Amino acid sequence: MSEVTRVPVSLSQGSATRGGIGESTLRPDGTLKVTGEFAYSSDLWHEDMLWGHTLRSPHAHAEIRSVDTSAALAQAGVYAVLTWDDLPTEVRNYGLEIQDTPVLAHGRVRHHGEPVAIVAADHPETARRAAAKIVVDYAPLPVVTDEASATARDAPLLHPGREDHHAGHVPHPNIVHRQPVVRGDVAAARRRADVVVSGSYEVGMQDQAFLGPESGLAVPAEDGGVDLYVATQWLHSDLRQIAPVLGLPEDRVRITLSGVGGAFGGREDLSMQIHACLLALRTGKPVKIVYDRFESFFGHVHRHPARLWYEHGATREGRITHMRCRIVLDGGAYASASPAVVGNASSLSAGPYVIDDVDIEAVALYTNNPPCGAMRGFGAVQACFAYEAQMDKLAAALDMDPVEFRQLNAMSQGTALPTGQRVDSPAPVAELLRRVKAMPLPPRKQWETGDGSGTAVDVRALPGGLSNTTHGEGVVRGVGYAVGIKNVGFSEGFDDYSTARVRLAVAGGQPVAEVHTAMAEVGQGGVTVHAQIARTELGVADVTILPADTRVGSAGSTSASRQTYVTGGAVKHTCEAVRERVLELGRAKFGTHHPAWATAELLLEGGKVVTDGGEVLAGIADVLEEEAVDIELEWRHRPTEAFDLRTGQGRGHVQYSFAAHRAVVEVDTELGLVKVVELACAQDVGKALNPQSVVGQIQGGTTQGLGLAVMEEILVGADGRVRNPSFTDYLIPTIADTPAIPVDVLELADPHAPYGLRGMGEAPTLSSTPAVVSAIRAATGLALARVPVRPEHLTGT
Repeated sequence: MSEVTRVPVSLSQGSATRGGIGESTLRPDGTLKVTGEFAYSSDLWHEDMLWGHTLRSPHAHAEIRSVDTSAALAQAGVYAVLTWDDLPTEVRNYGLEIQDTPVLAHGRVRHHGEPVAIVAADHPETARRAAAKIVVDYAPLPVVTDEASATARDAPLLHPGREDHHAGHVPHPNIVHRQPVVRGDVAAARRRADVVVSGSYEVGMQDQAFLGPESGLAVPAEDGGVDLYVATQWLHSDLRQIAPVLGLPEDRVRITLSGVGGAFGGREDLSMQIHACLLALRTGKPVKIVYDRFESFFGHVHRHPARLWYEHGATREGRITHMRCRIVLDGGAYASASPAVVGNASSLSAGPYVIDDVDIEAVALYTNNPPCGAMRGFGAVQACFAYEAQMDKLAAALDMDPVEFRQLNAMSQGTALPTGQRVDSPAPVAELLRRVKAMPLPPRKQWETGDGSGTAVDVRALPGGLSNTTHGEGVVRGVGYAVGIKNVGFSEGFDDYSTARVRLAVAGGQPVAEVHTAMAEVGQGGVTVHAQIARTELGVADVTILPADTRVGSAGSTSASRQTYVTGGAVKHTCEAVRERVLELGRAKFGTHHPAWATAELLLEGGKVVTDGGEVLAGIADVLEEEAVDIELEWRHRPTEAFDLRTGQGRGHVQYSFAAHRAVVEVDTELGLVKVVELACAQDVGKALNPQSVVGQIQGGTTQGLGLAVMEEILVGADGRVRNPSFTDYLIPTIADTPAIPVDVLELADPHAPYGLRGMGEAPTLSSTPAVVSAIRAATGLALARVPVRPEHLTGT
């Protein structure tokens, strides 16, 4: 078992101030959300505003021969119709890393649902009808949908003449990025293996399925600029992409975060932002755009579907000898975050295990399928499903317990990853597996209830639920385990930093703190944690979190499990500077009154300046009086480096997060229906700054992994068209599908991170999926190499 590492919190700063770190303080937006009073971006309103609508391509790949907007412009109530030809500058593409996505399609469309024209009108229905009157002459082109069609010698090039920095090292122009990871001598290691197992696996295209659709409001300003209010994940990335297209300097494009109804990676790319701004500047009126659910499925990227091939060897004693794998990710029509997803998939493809000899290749393709990019787990989800299936295969081949086999090969602090990077903080993989296995199992036949006169059946606890398809006949139980590894923060040499502005002043005779960052609150609870950090570091109870906007420096994206680490680190760092300035003012004002001002360690506690022994020297309000301390600072974690393009070696990640799951399922083998009875999780979080929020994140991520395991998939036809763009046909877990999720939180501090914390929002999404599928395999004896598992996979029909 790993030794618990304790990291001191600025001496004992904040221990006497309620609502600080380590407490389960209430979310400031929580009550408003559960009562329906919270204002989301779709609730935005402005006097005299117009409504925007987007015309989208019905084809996955087609030449655009002409676009006729005359009928739309002639409709009463229409103020503007814009196409590619109406864009105001020569900058007409955008993108997170590779600027390959057109603002509006020109020459050809590359995926079903690609924007072709935008309309502004005085009513949303008027805008929709006007868009329907736009006549586009399409000539369908051959569709590229998989690796074979994308890399064929005569394959249509989706982006001919590529000049991005990945183009020079890929074997085909329809490959966005390729990352090998090679270490050791795989051939020699394979010869030492007593058992070799291999398998091909497939992961379907999952949607983020956030409940709040893409929406925002653009308001033209008197200075010729624009104010944009929008639900997003990364304000300054949006700004960097929007301003050049509008032909405006960044200081005239002001972006404010509006209420976000979930994100999970789907709001990291732009959706309606540029379109709303273009229409607002063209008409001189505020323009609101709100996607309906159908359009939302086309308005954001999805999780990369993947095909994976793995081979592992092991000695008869159970030690893994080597691993070979190839991961093919379908990036869709545009690059989005595909290069970074490839980096994650390749560098984390071996899982949390000690494997010295590896040969790994990961690629992302350009195809005519829907664009794919960031989604919770970011490349590590797909790899985890495959390598955990391999662990079960190896354990079975060696006649070993699958948990004990994993524990035997589990990495620990000091382990070298396939990239050569050593894990330099606790990695309690074996302990997490031990803890999750030790949890009590739910009772068998939990659907049976005693009513005093015999045995009754609660069909809600059975596969099929209230459809009443079984009373236990043909139902078998299975138990499965899985564990995963996820990186935290931006990687591969990206300058990952955040900015915080903190102001401490006196109001009503009491010290009051304000915290201002550009962090996007998408439901993760960052606004809660920032207030907790400020209370801890400044010793004040009254903390106000200002709205996130671009008036303050960048906070980076709310993704990669990074915000509590990086923006939380920036808030802590800035609060420490504010605290030191307060102490300087106190020494200058009261230093002659008490020797402790010069000799003691001084803290801010309960609105007072106190010594580390608890003696009160002055009130913070008395120190500040009419003066305010206002400081804005940047904070960075330790630098990372890019992976070598030939070997994949390099210190690519700053931190790792680990979670393990045990799934218990009941399967109706006659109908192929699955009931997940329990999905227990053990996870190391370093330090739980808000324990209740931590548990909520683990349960939420676990549920999202459950969805991928048994129900969630965007279905794309052979013609590249999306077949199920609605919540009627794209299914996500409801409360009826969500099982009990007991959570065991481990706190082994990372000495390199603020408060010892570990980014934790994504890790439970990894191992929950393979744990559920492992349990279904255990119940049915079927191989099940694809997710989501569907009834026909279990019945053979």
